[in-house]
Amino acid sequence: MRPTRSLLIPLLCLGAATVLPRPAGAQNFFEELFGIGRAARPPVPPRGVPGPPPPPQPGEPLPEGAAPPAAEAPRPAAPPKPVVLKAPGEDAVLGQDLQLNGLSGKLKLERGAQGLSARISLPGTKVSQPTESCTVPLAGGNPLPLSSEGRPEGVPRFEAAAAECPLRFDVTEGGVFVSTLGSGPLCTFTAADCATTPKGLWGPPAAGLIPRSAEFDTARGVADKAVRDNYKLMTQRARREDVRPIVTEQAAFSADREQLCRTYAREGAHGFCHLRFSENRALALATRLGVNTAAPTPTATAAPRPRRKPAVDGMNPDAGGAPPPIGE
Repeated sequence: MRPTRSLLIPLLCLGAATVLPRPAGAQNFFEELFGIGRAARPPVPPRGVPGPPPPPQPGEPLPEGAAPPAAEAPRPAAPPKPVVLKAPGEDAVLGQDLQLNGLSGKLKLERGAQGLSARISLPGTKVSQPTESCTVPLAGGNPLPLSSEGRPEGVPRFEAAAAECPLRFDVTEGGVFVSTLGSGPLCTFTAADCATTPKGLWGPPAAGLIPRSAEFDTARGVADKAVRDNYKLMTQRARREDVRPIVTEQAAFSADREQLCRTYAREGAHGFCHLRFSENRALALATRLGVNTAAPTPTATAAPRPRRKPAVDGMNPDAGGAPPPIGE
C-alpha cells in the first residue's frame, strides 16, 4: 500500500529536523572548530583537588617528610686589607719653629734651591756643670743640608749624616721625630762643653696644643685601632716561626710610646705626642704590609653638566636636528 500525500509531508519535515543542526549547535560546532569555544579555555579542576602547599614562612616548622630548602652557598669573604692613615708631608712643617718636647732648642725645616735643609740648635747640659743648660747650633747656625731617604716607614725621612751630630728626621703631622745616627743617643761637643740628647719629638709648645685636646683624643682612638688591626694582619700573614717577634713588638709598643712622650711639655693635658707616635707606627706597619703610602689618594670629580640650549619660539631646544620647514 503506497503512502498518501498527506502522510509523506510530515515524515519529510521530521527528517529535515533531525539532519539540519540547530542554530545553537551550529554555533558550538564552529567555536570548537576554530578554537574559540571551550577548547580555548583552560580546564577547570574539579572541586576538592588540593593545590601545591605554600612555601613555609621563616621560623615555621617544616611539614613531616618535607626536605629542607637548599641553602645558598656562602660567598667567600674578601681578604683583610691593611689600615692606612693619611700620611703626612714635609710641606706641613716647613718654616715652623719646633722645639724638643715643646720646651727647648730650635728646629726649622726650609726648602731652597739645593733641596731641603734644617736650622737646628740642640739643647743640652754642660759637661763640667751638669746642673747648667747649654745650646749648640749645628753648622754654626747655617742651614744644614738634608738628604731624602724616601718613606721606608711610611713617612718622609731625611738625614744629616755629615753633621757634627748625625741626625735622622721622620716627619709627622705638625712635628718631626728626631733620632741620632751614631752609636748612642748622646752627642757631646767638647769645645762647647755641652752634652746633648736630641732624640724625641720636636713640635710646637703646649700652649697651642691644649685647645685641641679633644681632637687629639678622638684621632688617637682611630690611630690605636689601626695599629692593632695592622699587627693582627701581620700575624695572620706571617709564618709560624715569625709570629713571636711580631707579638713581642706589639707588646712593647705602649712602653716605647710612653718612654718617648713622657717628657713632652704637658703631654697629659693634650696627648699630642702619643697621637703622632701611634699614627707613625700605624703607617710603618702598613708599609711593611706592602702599602705605598706615597701614592696620592684619588678624588672623585663630578662630570660637568651640559649647558642647556636657550629656548626658541616654535621649536624644542632638546630635540636634535633643524626645525621642519613651514608648510610640511
